[in-house]
Amino acid sequence: MLDEMTAHLDALCLDALDPPRLARFWAGLLGRELVVDRLDGVELLPGDDGGLRMRFLASSRPKVGLDRMHLDLTSTSPSDQEQTVATAVALGATHLDVGQRPEEGHVVLADPEGNEFCVTEPGNRFLAGCGLVGALSCDGAPEVGYFWSEALGWPLVWDQDEETAIQSPEGGPKITWGGPPVRPKAGRNRLHLDLVPPPGVDHVAEADRLVSLGAGRVDPGQGGLGRIPLVDPGGNELCVLAAR
Repeated sequence: MLDEMTAHLDALCLDALDPPRLARFWAGLLGRELVVDRLDGVELLPGDDGGLRMRFLASSRPKVGLDRMHLDLTSTSPSDQEQTVATAVALGATHLDVGQRPEEGHVVLADPEGNEFCVTEPGNRFLAGCGLVGALSCDGAPEVGYFWSEALGWPLVWDQDEETAIQSPEGGPKITWGGPPVRPKAGRNRLHLDLVPPPGVDHVAEADRLVSLGAGRVDPGQGGLGRIPLVDPGGNELCVLAAR
């Protein structure tokens, strides 16, 4: 059961040069409903499998280098994997070479704005029981995983060889950190997580709690009305939103 005294993961946010176009791509690929969001973006509602809400925010910054976060989509069979890849390409994705080996079963793609994602092979035991969005895979040392476990109240489901993973007690996607070496940042991340405080807690107080766990403060001008920007112990951006 979720800890009612910790922050709630509200959305995975993607900075986009063309938010509606990128949102339509992911809506088509994931079979999600697209709605206009109150934060001047567009978003995809979570699916029936408990997948992450996705929010697309306007940004004029072009993508530089590989993202520190990417989505891993699951497959139920070889034909299902092939169909997901074909659907993605038809919607505007491209194949991508990030150094994956031929014997690896996952397929690496980039969405229309170059954000990497993977379609994993069927029978992937680590993602067994997850929905179509199996994981949000991140670069990060173990302390980053420990921070997010405390921040969200999600237990560690993997903590070996400097790799960590957490998952909501209610199921859904895992969030994973691959351990060192960690890819250097190339400016502000284009993907970040938005959190909301638990009921009855002010978002300022929640930001203070996250700082006590190891988050860092940044220029408040980066957040906007009702958004407190922070960085996790790995320097990755996050925002605490005022309660909806």
